[in-house]
Amino acid sequence: MALTYSPITSDWPCQVKTPGSFDWERSATKWLRELVPARYASYPTLMKHPVLLARHAQIQVQHEIRVARTALQTARSELPALGLHESVIEHTIKMYAAEVLQLSHIARSVRAVTHALTDSAAARN
Repeated sequence: MALTYSPITSDWPCQVKTPGSFDWERSATKWLRELVPARYASYPTLMKHPVLLARHAQIQVQHEIRVARTALQTARSELPALGLHESVIEHTIKMYAAEVLQLSHIARSVRAVTHALTDSAAARN
């Protein structure tokens, strides 16, 4: 069976080698491991099965996006009650908006890596 991999796009993380190249899955695992809480690295099943780790990273990043969006949506109404100056609130809103954009990019990157890992696993079977 010929190996077919997902094409590399602008969403491909620079920390992950090109699919099919030497040790690319190990670079993917290392990158994905950085996206989940550190305690998950102690679970051998996640470390031995990069596709499973990728699935967990997708869930983790989606959760982080929801948290950042909630923080962004509630900042203007909830932060004044904490006694924060308006300039701090505005800076915080910009920070959350930037984080949502960054996390959205990471989510696309995780999806790209997941597709490549899935394609690689299917090609081996």
